[in-house]
Amino acid sequence: MIIGETPPPSGAFGVDAVAMTMRFGDFLALDNVELKVRPGSFHALLGENGAGKSTLVKCIMGYYHATEGDIIVGGREQAIANPKNAHALGLGMVYQHFTLVPAMTVAENLVLARDDVPAVVNWPKEMKELEAFLGRMPFRVPLGAKVSDISAGERQKCEILKQLYLKRRFLILDEPTSVLTPAEADEVLGMLREMVVRGELTILMITHKFREVMAFADDVTILRRGKLAGAGKVSELTPDAMARTMIGAEELTVQPPRTGKPGQARLELQKLRALDDTGAVAVHDVSLTVRAGEIVGIAGVSGNGQRQLVEVLAGQREAESGEIRVAGDPYRASREEMRRHKMSLLPEEPLKNACVGGMSVADNIAFRDFDRAPFARGWWLNPRAFRDDARTRIARYKIKTRTPDTPISALSGGNVQRAVLARELGGDVEVLIAANPCFGLDFAAVAQIHAEIMAARNRGAAVLLVSEDLDELLELSDRLVVMFHGEFVYEARTSEADLTVVGRHMAGH
Repeated sequence: MIIGETPPPSGAFGVDAVAMTMRFGDFLALDNVELKVRPGSFHALLGENGAGKSTLVKCIMGYYHATEGDIIVGGREQAIANPKNAHALGLGMVYQHFTLVPAMTVAENLVLARDDVPAVVNWPKEMKELEAFLGRMPFRVPLGAKVSDISAGERQKCEILKQLYLKRRFLILDEPTSVLTPAEADEVLGMLREMVVRGELTILMITHKFREVMAFADDVTILRRGKLAGAGKVSELTPDAMARTMIGAEELTVQPPRTGKPGQARLELQKLRALDDTGAVAVHDVSLTVRAGEIVGIAGVSGNGQRQLVEVLAGQREAESGEIRVAGDPYRASREEMRRHKMSLLPEEPLKNACVGGMSVADNIAFRDFDRAPFARGWWLNPRAFRDDARTRIARYKIKTRTPDTPISALSGGNVQRAVLARELGGDVEVLIAANPCFGLDFAAVAQIHAEIMAARNRGAAVLLVSEDLDELLELSDRLVVMFHGEFVYEARTSEADLTVVGRHMAGH
């Protein structure tokens, strides 16, 4: 078949990847992987970072050309040379990061995505046809609004609607709910599920959220280190069974039970105000107290001031006004104050924000105390002490590195974060600031980081946990605070928090 000689199908169709092998030089990214997505089904693709999920779907979409293997679309073998070929066959992909043009309206983004856009667009005619199209769709979006002015949830709906508008009937969704509130995630996936049930659509979803897999998926395929680790019907599996298939023989760190009660105020924010990089107010006069022996979680959709708040606490951004106190003392995030108050930081993107990539693992682990004994004697540094200490911490924190002298930039994301954990939680900790500490990490690293955060809390540390992963906050936090447009708009004990109410506040309602 010559691609494009027939129009894409009007209903759902299946896609199979047969014996897919993909090499990048000496690296084997996919090793004889099989994937079978039934027509009119909702299929979940699971695996840790580096398991091969993205490589597999990029082969299906024509971004990569597999070293070996075949792709079967709607029962027929296809040679997909590029994404345009994939689109002509009715395949579409919704990416983790938005691809809409922010300065254009929703309608402009939809119409100008077509291959057949006329030189002069008849907008009254196009708007009428778009309204008719939306009338057939499971959710609506404001056609005349600029993309920059609508919420993250509405943008994600636009991304999906764009694929449906372009007549794609096999949709690959890459972590589609990472920017959505729980209510928005359930709404979007529920409506797509209804289209699947009606036979209008087939979905392949890359996700790490087992709750969504159990609620919406029919079948699951699990990859591990570039190989097929397992597949089956979701109704016959449990989250625990799927997790164990993903990680193989590796043992997960067991999180200690929550013990003790909150003590005295350790970290206090009073009417704290901070600006973003453009000079606009990003943090609006927020006040909060975190006590010894408790975890306070800050929830919110990305871009609501959380990053600027953490940067002020880390000394990376000046506060415009307000006050921070640690153990009753004024705090300005100097190195000496952090050391005196035993304050530790687990920042977002640790390689960028907490490490020097070209320096060794041992040197990065020693940053906190490199100028103290046994690492230093007067002006002289002791490299052997650096390495001896690093070896002990590498073993304790399960850091996978060739040697202590390996540049930290050569490590995987999970192992970089483990190295930062070893440095920040290796000694006494009285205040811990953690910002999206598990973003993009594998199950084993997530389990270890969660266990370390809970252990620090149980030892009496005051923990401020800022995360865009609501499941993480619900698992770890004692109290939950929602941040929207730079303000704290909701607070509750986590055990008493109403998820619907939390979601409404995250969306600004």
